[in-house]
Amino acid sequence: MQQEKERIKQAKQGDANALALLIQHHYSYVYKYLVKVTMDPKAAEDLTQDTMMKCMENIHRYDGTSAFSSWLMTIATRLFIDLTRRRKRERQWLVQDGGLNRLKWHFEANQEEWSDLLELMFRLSPEHRIAILLKHYYGYSYDEIGSMLNIPAGTIKSRVAYGIRELRKGAEST
Repeated sequence: MQQEKERIKQAKQGDANALALLIQHHYSYVYKYLVKVTMDPKAAEDLTQDTMMKCMENIHRYDGTSAFSSWLMTIATRLFIDLTRRRKRERQWLVQDGGLNRLKWHFEANQEEWSDLLELMFRLSPEHRIAILLKHYYGYSYDEIGSMLNIPAGTIKSRVAYGIRELRKGAEST
């Protein structure tokens, strides 16, 4: 933790090596989060790269009030939301045209585990999927998630509760 704080300080002062080490250290963490959020490994890869670019461009804005990983997750989530808004029609096409099968194939081709839970998560809206992942998989509080997404913590609680109800319904019907 102390080493990370020192690297952040150095990166903010223009040390490219420190910035590269920070990005390298957090890259797979952000990527794995985005794969689960997007349910599209290619989009997750692009968004992870975009997140790291934003980090490089805005490292001077990181104020240390949250963990560095939380700051990156905030950037990643906001980029995903922007992408979702731009690609709403494309996402509908993917679901209708076997997007779930392509995602399963990608997981299997990369020797990653595909679970029934991931299949159920695929069926949730991005808003509900993000809330559940950030709360229950990554362990952020409702307030932290609300801050990341710039929405009230109560809305996050509602999204998590609704998403879990939908996951349970889906699990019962399978």
